[in-house]
Amino acid sequence: MEVNVAAGLLCCQGRLLLGKRSARRKAYPGVWDVPGGHVEIGETAEQALVRELREEIGVTPTTWRELAVLRVPAMADERRHTLRMTLFLLTQWQGEPRNLQPDEHDALAWFTLEETSRLLLAHTDYPILFREALELAQEVAGRGSVSTHPESV
Repeated sequence: MEVNVAAGLLCCQGRLLLGKRSARRKAYPGVWDVPGGHVEIGETAEQALVRELREEIGVTPTTWRELAVLRVPAMADERRHTLRMTLFLLTQWQGEPRNLQPDEHDALAWFTLEETSRLLLAHTDYPILFREALELAQEVAGRGSVSTHPESV
C-alpha cells in the first residue's frame, strides 16, 4: 500500500527551512524534515502542499515546482506500506513561517547547505536534493522571482 505525502522545501537567500520532528512522533521522531503531510482523498499533491503548509507553518505557497518523488518505508505502524513523498521547492510564499503545530515539530529553523550536513535528517537523499534545490532557487532569483525574507522562526 502506498501513502501519498506532499512536502515543501522553502528556500530563500541560500537557506532552507526545516522542521525538527517531535520526539513523540511515531514516524521519524527527532529528525529534521521538510514540512508537509498526507494527501487526502480527492486532493492533488499540490492541493495538499498548500493546505499542509498553511496548517503547519502558516505560509501560503505562491511559486513552487516539483523537485523529486521519493519512496520510503513508512514507520508509523506494523503494516507494510510505503510513503510516496512528492517534494516541492518553494521560492515564493505569503506569510512568515512559524511553528503552528508543536505536536508535529519541536522547532523550525533556517539552515545553509553546510549546516544541514551536521543534522540528523529524515531521508538519506536530502543532502543531494538540498543542493539541487539551492541551485534551482539561485536560478529563479537571477530571474527576479524569489522570496526575499527568511524570517527567523
